[in-house]
Parts: sequence; C-alpha cells; structure tokens
Amino acid sequence: MALFRRKRRKAKRDLTVEEQLARGPMDLPFLGLVLLLTAIGLIALLSASFAYGMYNPYPDIQDTGGDPYYFFKHQAFFAVAGVGIMLWVSKVDYQRLRWLGAVGLAFSILLLVLVLIPGLGVAANGARRWLKLGVTFQPSEMAKATVVIAFASALSRRKDRKGLPPRKFNRRTAFGRFCEWADKFGFLELVPYGVVLLIILILLAKEPHMSGMILVCIGAASVLFASGISLGWFAALGAVGAGGLWFIITQTEYMTKRIELWLDPLSDLQNGGYQLYQSQVAVGSGGLLGKGLGNSTQKYLYLPEMQNDFVFSIWCEEMGLIGALLLIVIFALLIIRGFWLALHARDRFGTLLVVGFSTLTAAQVAFNMGVVTGAIPTTGISLPFFSYGGTALVVNLAEMGVILSVSRQITAPKSK
Repeated sequence: MALFRRKRRKAKRDLTVEEQLARGPMDLPFLGLVLLLTAIGLIALLSASFAYGMYNPYPDIQDTGGDPYYFFKHQAFFAVAGVGIMLWVSKVDYQRLRWLGAVGLAFSILLLVLVLIPGLGVAANGARRWLKLGVTFQPSEMAKATVVIAFASALSRRKDRKGLPPRKFNRRTAFGRFCEWADKFGFLELVPYGVVLLIILILLAKEPHMSGMILVCIGAASVLFASGISLGWFAALGAVGAGGLWFIITQTEYMTKRIELWLDPLSDLQNGGYQLYQSQVAVGSGGLLGKGLGNSTQKYLYLPEMQNDFVFSIWCEEMGLIGALLLIVIFALLIIRGFWLALHARDRFGTLLVVGFSTLTAAQVAFNMGVVTGAIPTTGISLPFFSYGGTALVVNLAEMGVILSVSRQITAPKSK
C-alpha cells in the first residue's frame, strides 16, 4: 500500500506545470449556467414539439411516426452526449487546440465542399445544408467553431508592429509599391484571414445558408477585434458590408419581399408573413405570467418550425413575460461570466477562444429572440440549447467545454 502511494506521488511530481494547471478546478458558476440552460431547453423543446410529433404533419420532411416524444428523445440523446463531450473537453489543456485550428478549419472546408455534391449533401426546404456520412449533420456548425479556434491560434502569436521598422518591398514595381502601402495600413496582415473567410462564405452561399454566413463573420470579427486589429478596418469593412447588404436588399426581389413582410406581415398572411404573424401572436398571448407550461395553443400546428427557430415563441406563450425575462437573464449571466473568464484567462490564446465562443452565443441569442419577436427580419438562426438540432447542440456544448478548459487555468500568472 505504501509503495502504491509513493508511485502516485511520483506520478504527480512528473507532471509538467501546464498539465498541473489544466487539472485545476473548472468554473462552477459557468458550468451550472450551461447545465441549467440545457435542462430548461429540453423541457421547452418537449412542450413545443409535442403536438408536431403526435400529428406528424409533414412525413416527407420529418417523419415522426406519430411519436409525441420524437424530438425530445433525439435531443435528449444529443444533450447527454454533448454534456459528456463538454466535460471531456474541459479536462483537455486548451493549448492542445492550437494544432487543431488549421487542421480543423481545412477539414470543415472539405465538409462544406462535400455538402454541395449530390448524393452526399441532403437537401430540405430549398437548401442543401446537411451532409450524410453514416449520420446526418451540418458542417456549418463545425465551421463556426473551427474559424474561432484557427483565428485565435494565429492571432495569439500576433506581434504589434508599432516601433518596428517597415517591411522591405521592391519599390520598382507597382505591386511592390502597393504592398508597401498596404503594409503601412495593416492591410497585408488581414489578407490571409480574409481569404479564409471568403472561401467559407462562398461555400455557405452555395447552400445557401445566410444565417451561417452571419455567424461565421461575427465569430471571426470578435476574435480579430479582441486581438487588437485597428478599429479603422472594422469601420471600413462595416461600411462595405452595410453597402453590400443595402444593394442585396434593394436589388433582389427575394430580399426586398422579405423586408416588406418583416415590416408588415399582415400584407401576405398566406405565404411569407404567416410565420412571423403567428410567432407574434404566441409571444403576445402569453401576457405577464403565461398560459402555463404545456398549455400553448400555437404549437398545435399554427406556428411553423415551433421546435426549431421559433421555440422561444412557445416559451413566451407558456411562461409569459416573466418567464421570458428570466430566460434572458440566465443567458446574460452565462455570456457575462464568459467574458469575465476571458479577462482572467492565463494567456492571449485563452482570451481569444473565450471571446469568440461567448460572442457567438450572444449573437445567436440576440438574433433568434429578435426574429421571433419581429424586432429584426427572419435570419434562420437557432436558439442555443433550445432549438432542435443534434449537431448544433453538441457543438455548442463542446464550445462551452473549451471555455471551461480555459477557466481551469485562470489562477495562473498571465503569459504573452
């Protein structure tokens, strides 16, 4: 027995400093908030999807077999698997994710290419966003996470060039003079990240997957911003993006119609305005205290996609304004705690990882709640931990596992 204890002490002494830090305690408030949201999400999904599963209105799109617990059972399976993955990831030293950045990003791009190949990509509702390789999943969910990891890994090694001599270029050529000018304003530093983003955005546009494009851009922009990229570039790119968005809205009939329906859903209730109108009916009919859990009227096939992007509408109807505000507070606490962990991370890589994943979560929550209440046009962005979708739930929980991994080392001195 004494020999066994001596071996354990020796094994502990042989651990490196990084390994010992990675075995520190995880942030329990953050973990508790994640588990609470996952549990509430399952309950909300069960209530919202019960009628859809029982009546099975669209067997050619989603055949539930008349099982009222169809969506709940599938989501519960992925929730258990996701929590297990989250806890496993939380025990892995996040420094090991550095190598995963470029490799994971390349793999995600490959999967996005495979989605476009007939026979591999699965089409539904006019879009080809799913890939069937034994199991069916959305590669765009992986792309959002790997963009954050890859950018965080590269930018954590970024050196501020203030005070350093300018790079040398051949000024005899026009290209050399352009490179010198571009380097002076920091443009050359952004080129690799811009190329990667452009490739991913083109592939997502081919699906098409507008909400995925928005979230990939937000995740990348948050990491670039936190790394210290000049605010001038964000202002310039924001102006270009706003101009491009205005052009798309005003010059394409589809987007123009969508904006018109957002402003006045009653103008075409038979088609595009129906979903938003029914969502607003659900939110408004909840009142202050709601109709009670399980007592929604809109979930009886009045509101389309009540188990996906519009699960928050059913939650508002059943739990009322008080329940909606309570859920918003829990999400806010999770996001604020995430940014607190980012401020106390051991190094820049950890900070950028937490900022990227916390910003992605915040953006998804804000966009989804904005859509279902009619505050912003429909984007198709799901509500984290609530909307039905195994891939999204597992990836969300894995991202939370990365944040918990960073939290294990927050007591260590910061390093560059």
